[in-house]
Amino acid sequence: MLIMNEGGDFLKNNVLIGALLCLIASISWGAMFPVANHAFQYIDPFYFTIIRYVSVTVLLIIILLWKEGIQAFRLEGKGLSLWFFGSMAFVVYNLLIFWGEDLLGESGIMLASIMESLMPMLSIILLWIFKRNRPHLFTLSCVFIAFIGVSLVITKGDFQSFITATSDFIPALFIFIAVVGWVIYTMGRNQFGDWSALRYSTLSCLLGTATALAIVLMATFLGHISVPTAETIKIVSPNLLFMIIFPGLIALLGWNIGVGILSPLNGILFINFVPVTTLIISIVQGYKITSFDMIGTILIIVSLISNNLFLRLHQRNRRAFPFGKQSQIKAS
Repeated sequence: MLIMNEGGDFLKNNVLIGALLCLIASISWGAMFPVANHAFQYIDPFYFTIIRYVSVTVLLIIILLWKEGIQAFRLEGKGLSLWFFGSMAFVVYNLLIFWGEDLLGESGIMLASIMESLMPMLSIILLWIFKRNRPHLFTLSCVFIAFIGVSLVITKGDFQSFITATSDFIPALFIFIAVVGWVIYTMGRNQFGDWSALRYSTLSCLLGTATALAIVLMATFLGHISVPTAETIKIVSPNLLFMIIFPGLIALLGWNIGVGILSPLNGILFINFVPVTTLIISIVQGYKITSFDMIGTILIIVSLISNNLFLRLHQRNRRAFPFGKQSQIKAS
């Protein structure tokens, strides 16, 4: 009896650890957009991103070397795929999402966060397009509701003005493309199933950040952006420190470990904390939240929770009736 209790306690502790890691990751991602927006008053988003992720890459390399040794850095013929998925995350996502946020100003904070919370729904759409994995009608309804929510946050209810105003439409498109890039990166993890989360994170981050660094240096050489001064870096150092430690290192590893403990179905619920955290911090910072921001955020959260509950019920029914309900009736 004692052994059973110890086993139950161990399982319970693992679940609590997984939940805590996913919660910390989601809150960190929700906080990073207000933090980044404050830094963009002094530094451009490109060098802000590069300084951040070069630091994260160095830390990941040290951790991987310590945990798995030099052999973990072998690409095993997967270098091209690793570079592609790494570029999706650390070039397309990281450069475009903060560029779009910076171009939009304060309104970009909520939009970037809302787009981030839309990732589960975008995954469903991409799986449908590329894997021919057609989702259930209820799931499609949830996707549609989520997109309505995003539309309200983006347009503030004025769809016509938004479409005709390229100053808003183009940055919003950048953010959308960025989020799709991260979804592709996440889906690419399946091609490295025999690798640890740490190894995939480190090597993809290394190759992707190297590519992003080359792009930023080229843009600097062409005169489109300039290298920040030491004084500028000193001013934004608290922002950078937070971005490196929490949304960068802890969130990246914590999320992968937490989802591994809880399962993707359970872990994905914590994405709801991303827009909620952003909303709370923005209110504290004095950003005027519109009714469209509130309604849009609520619609997205409701659609995510509803689809998650539906998938749970669907899986439970499949376990209860693995050969279909009709077969169960005939067997009885």
